Amino acid sequence: MKRPKTAAERKERVAEILRRLDRIYPAATCALLHGSPWELLVATILSAQCTDKRVNEVTPGLFAKYPTPADFAAVRPEVLAGDIRSTGFFNNKARSIVGAARKVVGEFGGKVPRTMEEMLSIPGAARKTANVVLGTAYGIASGVVVDTHVQRIGARLDLTKHTDPVKIEQDLMKIVPQEKWILFSHQMILHGRALCQARSPKCAECDLNSVCYAKDKTA
Repeated sequence: MKRPKTAAERKERVAEILRRLDRIYPAATCALLHGSPWELLVATILSAQCTDKRVNEVTPGLFAKYPTPADFAAVRPEVLAGDIRSTGFFNNKARSIVGAARKVVGEFGGKVPRTMEEMLSIPGAARKTANVVLGTAYGIASGVVVDTHVQRIGARLDLTKHTDPVKIEQDLMKIVPQEKWILFSHQMILHGRALCQARSPKCAECDLNSVCYAKDKTA
């Protein structure tokens, strides 16, 4: 596909990218193991600067020890930090999780809220975390999750010129239909892990190769 020049050509290129992502990752979903919106919120906070694999190794024991938001709200952050040490940045994460638990218990009746505005009032929940929880737990398409994979692939596919996650999200929300926001985020993240890696993208194996104009493409 030639580099599009008109708005119609750019729109068709995005539609083609979405079709190919649907073909490659038809059932993409969140890799973080969870049994409730609250558990997903905790897991997402833990996933900052940490692999999902590591988080999934920690959370089963963590949720067995602290089954409810009230249990997390009652624990001292320095105690919780010891339980999550292997995820890195454990002191900050412990403070965020305890703060989130107290907010959820104290203001939302123990239930993770369903609106972006309310989610953003929770300690440790910026837009990325809020979008993960609202999209995956509730099926609410409030925005596009922008993690490092989405940021990198969005730039490589020329879907955004920005480096700020908020501006990247705004760009993606304009060109990706809202009903695709949740799935699109998961597809991009999976693609970043499987093929479009930061240092050595596997371009020869990638079905998006012919619609990609990345300067760092490999042979």
